[in-house]
Amino acid sequence: MQALHTAATGMAAQELNVQVISNNIANLRTTGFKKQTAAFEDLIYEHVRRVGAQASDQGTILPVGVDIGGGVKTVGTPRSMTQGTLSQTGNDLDLAISGEGFFKILMPDGTFQYTRDGTFQMDNQGRVVTAGGNPVQPTITIPNNASGITVNEQGQVTVTLPGSSTNTVLGQIGVTRFINKAGLQPVGSNQFVETTSSGAPQDGTANSEGYGKITQGSLEQANVDVVSEMSDLIAAQRAYEMNAKVISAADQMMQSTTALFR
Repeated sequence: MQALHTAATGMAAQELNVQVISNNIANLRTTGFKKQTAAFEDLIYEHVRRVGAQASDQGTILPVGVDIGGGVKTVGTPRSMTQGTLSQTGNDLDLAISGEGFFKILMPDGTFQYTRDGTFQMDNQGRVVTAGGNPVQPTITIPNNASGITVNEQGQVTVTLPGSSTNTVLGQIGVTRFINKAGLQPVGSNQFVETTSSGAPQDGTANSEGYGKITQGSLEQANVDVVSEMSDLIAAQRAYEMNAKVISAADQMMQSTTALFR
């Protein structure tokens, strides 16, 4: 019976839906995390009677057809890139982007990855790096005798050096944007890589046209809405249960039919 397979596809779809929701909830407190949603589409149909076909020799046309659906499949898990709320930390190297853009990170193999997680530290060379030790671009090196680290809205990093009455500019942290940021590929560690779908990276200056501003001493929180996720979880659970009941009902009907023809 086709209903068994159809309902099974529904159960598999809702199982994946719950997996996506669980990942969103698990990353509720992950800095810069962007939530995902599961998107579905119906499968190919069996056209038993095609709509618009001729119904008689007199030329009458069928106003409706008989189309038997094959179920559902996952078409994607698009990521929402909406802005998360900013949480103040007071740490000099905690940075958040308000608006468009990502921090650009240099990886050990010479490639670049991109992140909204501005939880930065200094390594043993004084460079501003991610929690994984990879330098933020352009590379900024802070002298070990520097004090009063300041990062303005444009990403310009200044410090106070001993014996100097003025601030010293060390460099400027850049911001990178993409035409289709939802097309970025997540690779873990709160980082993304560019893809054909995302388009080429466009490096720029924070707080300039088309680029968000940088806020020092703050971090961007995950854009996960707990109430919405719990509501989606309940709906997914109910849909899974209904598909399971369809399988049970179809199985009972098959057994009854088999018994009739014994």
